Amino acid sequence: MNVSRSVSRLFLAACFVSLAAIAQQTPETKEPYEPIEGQAGKDVVWVPTPLVLVEKMLDMARVTPRDFVMDLGSGDGRNIIAAAKRGARALGVEYNPDMVELSRRNAAREGVADKAQFVQGDMYEADISQATVLALFLLTENLNRLAPKFLALKPGSRIVVNGFEIDDWKFDETGRAEGDCMSWCTAYLYIVPARVEGTWRLPQGGRLKLEQKFQELTGTLTAGGTSTPITNGRLRGEQIRFTVGGTEYTGRVDGDTMSGDLKGSATGAWTATRKTGGPRLSRAH
Repeated sequence: MNVSRSVSRLFLAACFVSLAAIAQQTPETKEPYEPIEGQAGKDVVWVPTPLVLVEKMLDMARVTPRDFVMDLGSGDGRNIIAAAKRGARALGVEYNPDMVELSRRNAAREGVADKAQFVQGDMYEADISQATVLALFLLTENLNRLAPKFLALKPGSRIVVNGFEIDDWKFDETGRAEGDCMSWCTAYLYIVPARVEGTWRLPQGGRLKLEQKFQELTGTLTAGGTSTPITNGRLRGEQIRFTVGGTEYTGRVDGDTMSGDLKGSATGAWTATRKTGGPRLSRAH
């Protein structure tokens, strides 16, 4: 009996050794990550933008190889990958690390891994200062929270969003995708305006006061004790236009200077320069 037990123990030990060796030779395979539409995220649930709307959004933003496109909450990477296919450098910021890895695999499969990059991070903390285009699918509450960062972008930067608008901003363009876009067919384009609100003083003692609400301008031109309201005031990136009385001002804002042309009851050129104590406006006829 003792011999039999010894043989049994040796046999069982050999079996365990064999099973351990097999386990080492055949590591457990992990199924590729597949997101589920509607799954919860840190700030929003994940719903993919239909591919036809992705292309429409990039068309509206006029994306070219000169652009740096960013997506905040980039999901499976489709906005970034589509921008990279147009030759743009592109970066997606996504909080879910599994989504980040999925996006990288998708970019590699589409042959644009050199241009389409993805990082794990919080969209509210992301550095977007170098972006010329933001392609986004976020809720209005998310967009509102990000709005101050949007306004800090270089004038002329484009923000194109799927479905939801930014409160208190008027979009510059709206577009609708054709084809299989389900409930998500509409996009809105915002062009970041230059900041020109404030008082601009004329050499003769007049005063041009501009008030700005995103790209819309109101205000007055006061000269000789008479104030004339500004009408049709608008910015499109660095381009500015407004009318005072019968004279239309058009021009370009470049940091602390503005310059352009006059049309209507007065003609010629005008320039404006910000100086200590308030901006200064001069015009030549």
